[in-house]
Amino acid sequence: MIESYFTTIPILAKASKDTKETLLPYTRVKKYAKGEHLFLEKFKVEHIYFLLNGNASFYKLGSNQERKVIFIHKSGDILNEEALDGKLTSVNCEFLVTSHVLCIDIHQFLYCCEHDFQLTKALMDAMSLRIRRLYHQMKNTVNSLTGDKKLAAKLWKLGRDHGSICKEGIEINLPLTITYLADTLGSKRETVSRQTKILVDKGLIIVERNRFVICNADNLLTYINLP
Repeated sequence: MIESYFTTIPILAKASKDTKETLLPYTRVKKYAKGEHLFLEKFKVEHIYFLLNGNASFYKLGSNQERKVIFIHKSGDILNEEALDGKLTSVNCEFLVTSHVLCIDIHQFLYCCEHDFQLTKALMDAMSLRIRRLYHQMKNTVNSLTGDKKLAAKLWKLGRDHGSICKEGIEINLPLTITYLADTLGSKRETVSRQTKILVDKGLIIVERNRFVICNADNLLTYINLP
């Protein structure tokens, strides 16, 4: 059963048959509840983690214990590639919904990377994509976008990464709240609430409790790029 999961994880799918057979005895699946943490900042981890299903949120705590969400992971993502250097974790990882995680002994994983270039290349490609996305997030943080456009950009990205087609447009399949969006933007809840109303009034999004729908992704992107 566990062996079949290797094909659902993009990085592991690139590994050779011998590599998968080597990793199998050192692999297990663990279930986590909504709100449970996989690890906290400055933890020592002994496994490499892959998200089989669900969503995981990376965040850091500020000096006043306010949260700043850094990244939201989806099924198939590696969750702690930074642990490959043997140092302590630098973020907190919390599950947004009930999720299942594939856990592999980190020492065996590194041994297989040493002997399987395709596995190593797949890992490098995933890390490169993560870096590019973090660069893009940094651009949106420091540029001259107004608050409503920053929110629109965040929702557009969430729609791309976690959205599915529905009758109204693209529904973001995450348990979003105004508070959580404020954490992702480093803003106050009241401010994000006002910005959300702007996008709703313009007919760009639909918000029903914790359900967020992008009416038209192209229109939202056009709005973001307006001078």
